[in-house]
Amino acid sequence: MADLIPDKRYFTIGEVSKLCDIKPHVLRYWEQEFPVLQSVDRRSSRRYYQRKDVLTILRIKHLLREDGFTISGARLKLRTGESSDNSESSKVNKSVAKQELEAILSILRGE
Repeated sequence: MADLIPDKRYFTIGEVSKLCDIKPHVLRYWEQEFPVLQSVDRRSSRRYYQRKDVLTILRIKHLLREDGFTISGARLKLRTGESSDNSESSKVNKSVAKQELEAILSILRGE
């Protein structure tokens, strides 16, 4: 996804919204919840994001929507700089969860 981000210095909140498929009000909320995410206010008092901010937004989106973190959990994960994809315990937890879900699915199917 990072290669799909245009090579620009600043992005408006509308551009980031479209790039990341996130509503502008969610981006404004995330700015309040994640200190690492800070837009730049330029002359016209409009929000502008830099490329690093867009990457951070994509990371937050992944943590919240794909990995199932809460806001505070995602905040902590970003603060510690730990990668969820490389974490061995995360891989083990996903494997166990998958096995448990498959067992539940087989019970529901009556197998």
